[in-house]
Amino acid sequence: MADTAVAPPSLRALLGRPDLHLRPVVDEDALPAGILDRPVRWVHSSDLVDPTPFLSEGLVLLTTGTQFTEEADYTAYVGRLLARGVRALGFGTEVVRDGIPSGLTAACLSGGMPLFEVPYRTPFIAVARAGAEAIAAESYARRSWSLAAQRAVSLAALRPDGLSATLAELSRQLGCWVGLFDAAGALRTEYPDGGLARPAAEAVTAEVTAMLRRGTRAASPLRSDGVSVNLQTLGRGGHLRGALAIASDDLDHEARSVVTAVVAMAALALEQQEGLGRAIGTFRAGLVQSLTTDDPALARRAGRDVFGPLPAAPVVVALTPAASARSTALAEWLEVRAQERRGEMFFGRGDDGIVLVVPAGARGPLGEIAERFELVIGCSAPTGYDGFSTALTQARTARDRLSTPGIADFTDTARAGLLAALGSEAARTVAAGALEPLRAYDVAQGSALLDTLDAWLAHDCSHEATAQALGIHRHTVRARVAQAERVLGRDLSSFGARAEVWAALRLAR
Repeated sequence: MADTAVAPPSLRALLGRPDLHLRPVVDEDALPAGILDRPVRWVHSSDLVDPTPFLSEGLVLLTTGTQFTEEADYTAYVGRLLARGVRALGFGTEVVRDGIPSGLTAACLSGGMPLFEVPYRTPFIAVARAGAEAIAAESYARRSWSLAAQRAVSLAALRPDGLSATLAELSRQLGCWVGLFDAAGALRTEYPDGGLARPAAEAVTAEVTAMLRRGTRAASPLRSDGVSVNLQTLGRGGHLRGALAIASDDLDHEARSVVTAVVAMAALALEQQEGLGRAIGTFRAGLVQSLTTDDPALARRAGRDVFGPLPAAPVVVALTPAASARSTALAEWLEVRAQERRGEMFFGRGDDGIVLVVPAGARGPLGEIAERFELVIGCSAPTGYDGFSTALTQARTARDRLSTPGIADFTDTARAGLLAALGSEAARTVAAGALEPLRAYDVAQGSALLDTLDAWLAHDCSHEATAQALGIHRHTVRARVAQAERVLGRDLSSFGARAEVWAALRLAR
């Protein structure tokens, strides 16, 4: 926490009160490091042999020792207090006993339990009141700090770059690293810059990405590389706008109230920015439509001041699936990367997906997008802007041929041949329907017209070559082909009829 946050009352502060005259019995050097500075939640007194059922963690216990007999097991007594989380033991002397039993001192020393003497002139109620006053003062100070901190972040939100200023103020108030992630899970802003070590930063990014992909509002603690980070998504369920990360081991109620205020302000700021993002997205979509006219002059002039120059030709035109055009995370991620790569990448919403334009020799961002968002991205062959519309059609054709996430290159699609491009479910259904009469005849008659016709076409309609391939007489081949013509109701003497049946056989496979 920052210096403005008052530390909780501690045993060191209580022992330092001159009006109480408390005297440490176990030397600090013999105790675990930092034990005197741990927060004290309350001061209580009890002379029970086992008071632990009535105690809570983090308190200081006072006793006069009436419970201790000559055979008292001091080690067991101190062990029970330590197990319950008691911070320290105060012994009131000259009330029942003269001084502190040596066995109790030895047990506290052995167990690392702070032990102090409460002299006769200091009533237990005075010690308890001092503890209560310190706790009340600390609580008031924390509430005052919380109000002041909320006022500071509210004023920061009024600055021109309100969101960044708010996060910077939150980091200053909490005295820790604060990071804002966008809807794609990328770190957008952090204070202080580089304040989180790389292993922890990578772990936080991975967890934020997983939270955002789930799409539900959530808060999650994370510990990595010795750093505790609190994560909080921003936005409403199903429409998350990002996440806020705070590297702090422990946020008390007052600190959490400040964080809650910042979360609300950040979510509101991001929602407001979404309206601007929609306007920019519409502008980008208009530029894409302009490019489809194969004349880039208007898009170059209109977009230069806002987005920078278009990528230099030759370019590759790429297209994502239609559903991705509605992805806020993808749009925000692309907006950031396009600003970082001004002149090297352009994108905009098309009729059935997001259109991306990159130089033909720099397609790396496309693979990154496909992997990060698990998308199929179709890519055109290299082209100039005068062939943009054709390239967009190529990208669409390549995209629709691939079913698993990755890059679908039109060059590979073209190399596979024309029939591969026609191999849609609709084309295969039509092909199967055209051949169904032959298939039904073979089943009913126990013949092999389909196989014979396939072999005949594959051997350039040579009866001799087909007969040798099938191991039958050439007259049998001739008769089967003639029968196939009758079943199909087609004359297979023309090239067109033969080509159509051959294509149907290829597609039906």
